Amino acid sequence: MPRAIWNGAISFGLVNIPVKLVTATQSKKVSFREVRRGDNSRIRHRKVAANDGEEVTQDQIVKGYEIAPDRYVVLDPDELKALDPGRSRAIDIEDFVDLADIEPLQYESSYYLLPGEMGGKSYELLRRAMQETGKAGVARFTLRSKQYLAVLRPVGPALAVSTLLYHDEVVSPAQLDGLPEDVEVADRELTMASSLIESMTVAWDPTRYEDEHRQRVLELIERKAEGEDLAEASTPERDAGDVVDLMAALEASLSAAKAGDEPRDAGRRDTA
Repeated sequence: MPRAIWNGAISFGLVNIPVKLVTATQSKKVSFREVRRGDNSRIRHRKVAANDGEEVTQDQIVKGYEIAPDRYVVLDPDELKALDPGRSRAIDIEDFVDLADIEPLQYESSYYLLPGEMGGKSYELLRRAMQETGKAGVARFTLRSKQYLAVLRPVGPALAVSTLLYHDEVVSPAQLDGLPEDVEVADRELTMASSLIESMTVAWDPTRYEDEHRQRVLELIERKAEGEDLAEASTPERDAGDVVDLMAALEASLSAAKAGDEPRDAGRRDTA
């Protein structure tokens, strides 16, 4: 059971629901320490000034905003602290929106909300009402002296809150170069592509997808820890190949998918 990292209340209108915030994700990435080859001595990193190479202590460090090359506006910690949003124990819902309308690119970090003492009924009422209406609550809350824009939504029997990037932090497709323009797609090509997608469609099950690279790294670590002498091996680079005939590729892929084979190499030219 994750430990609560924040206690407060969901607030909307005149309703207040006591809740506890717990983490909804946990990193499983393999972490390494930097050590010196030969004796495995830990590597230490020191902070030094670029001008003279002198080591800098923490009390000498201030924040500088670069306004031009090597020109900074320096801000003291007290000046920044004065701009902090202040302590708050409320997740203030400002609006309700259709959950499907929120662009997934805006999602940042996610947490679960658990009902606080005496808050079970109002918690469940809000969760069920949002689930039945397909709505999500757009809110603001303060965590560790930083104010976040967030979306509150039902996830199974729980409520979850995800911090959001602001709209100007997400790159718009209109800013992208190189997207296809005035491309004609034949009806038959679209039908074939749609059929291929349908043939490869399964019910979403996150347990189908494992971090294979992480598992290989952990297995390597275990084998080396047991003293096994491993020959150098490299994973061959996978060549995407060149699609030379779109319809031929679609037809071959669809046939392979229906037969239960891998369709990945269909319609590609040998580049060897």
